[in-house]
Amino acid sequence: MNFATIKNCDIANGPGVRVSLFVSGCTHHCKGCFNEVAWDFEYGGPFTQETVDLILRMLSPDYIQGLTLLGGEPFEPQNQGAVLDLVRQVRKQYPQKSVWAYSGYLFDKDILPGRLGDRAVTQELVGLLDVLVDGPFVESQKDLSLRFRGSRNQRLIDVPASLRAGHVILWKDQQEIEMEKK
Repeated sequence: MNFATIKNCDIANGPGVRVSLFVSGCTHHCKGCFNEVAWDFEYGGPFTQETVDLILRMLSPDYIQGLTLLGGEPFEPQNQGAVLDLVRQVRKQYPQKSVWAYSGYLFDKDILPGRLGDRAVTQELVGLLDVLVDGPFVESQKDLSLRFRGSRNQRLIDVPASLRAGHVILWKDQQEIEMEKK
């Protein structure tokens, strides 16, 4: 796998300050994609254990809330193995930090049914996530007022709750929870 870039102080792709890995390679080719250069699987540099070690070091400060995986497409079959290895290491070293992923694939139609390469790899990767932002970017549904997503069709899925319930449970952030209490 190659990666396009790593951001060590990202506040746009999940709550708090995060480390974000943008993998290379995406077959969705969404019209209006903000990261079109990352469609190419050969773009950027090789993703190695040195890259993983760098990400682990970037995650070490207490103010870093977690890791976000974007792209390109982390769930492309040719990316899943390297992404899974990274997430395993993050979970082992930083179990308290959250892991988010963005995917143009749909959680309940593509990812859970195992339509993406090696089902065991996909299922393990999903099981290690806290939140999955799913669905392709749809330019006609672009909405800059949305938190943590670009178009209205995209969902922020609470992965552990969804796996327990057997259906999609949407993620609510602390702001939403506090607003509901009032």
